[in-house]
Amino acid sequence: MFDLNTLIQFSSTYCIGICAFLIPANLLATSSTIILTLLHRPSVQIWQSAAIASVFASLMMLHVLAWFMIGVVMAPTYILLSLATICVLANFGAILGHRHLVSVYS
Repeated sequence: MFDLNTLIQFSSTYCIGICAFLIPANLLATSSTIILTLLHRPSVQIWQSAAIASVFASLMMLHVLAWFMIGVVMAPTYILLSLATICVLANFGAILGHRHLVSVYS
């Protein structure tokens, strides 16, 4: 059975490790989506990159929400939530921008 308390405990126990992985992963995956869009790569590559980046951003949001659930409300929680939100918006913007560029150059 799914136990939310176990996930929250895992998130609080391994916070440094989770953040040490997710922050660079978010930035690299989102940057790769933007770069692929600027290089006019095929839509499939952009969608795959955006999907991977969105998974990392979603995991970051879940990690931050776990901290909110246990009552940790500090600047880093808001900064990480903002980073994840910006990454999701950048990926969505890259997909929309690629659609616009494809329609303009077609």
